[in-house]
Amino acid sequence: MIYRYPSLNVPKKQISLEPCSMPNFEEPNTPKKEPVSKGKHASSTQNRRMVWENIIWPLILDVNRSYFTLKEYHLKRDKFCDNKKIQSSKVAGGFVSLLVKGILIRQKTIYSIHYRLIPYMRKKAHLEYGQAIREASTKR
Repeated sequence: MIYRYPSLNVPKKQISLEPCSMPNFEEPNTPKKEPVSKGKHASSTQNRRMVWENIIWPLILDVNRSYFTLKEYHLKRDKFCDNKKIQSSKVAGGFVSLLVKGILIRQKTIYSIHYRLIPYMRKKAHLEYGQAIREASTKR
């Protein structure tokens, strides 16, 4: 028995590679939406992350101890602000927020990191903000 493909009874049409006209789902005259600015909590988290990963943790690794002075912090902060052209007010907000979260502890003119972060400092590991906040906030 010979198998034949069934006939579709459709006339053969030559295929062209020209772009076909599809309905446009976007109205051409509608204004483009501007990116929405982040909310208060998201921007605070972003500032904390920026300060932790670019200023505080590199400073801790540079001085090779679990605390730093205000003068050491100011030098590192000013260098970062000049390089990235960021206002120091954003950095200040992130720094204070790290104090409130408990990652940094203030003792007169000395700031120290949470005691659960010291093993990472000794190993000179790259400690991201997410890991730091988990270590500082978990209770054992």
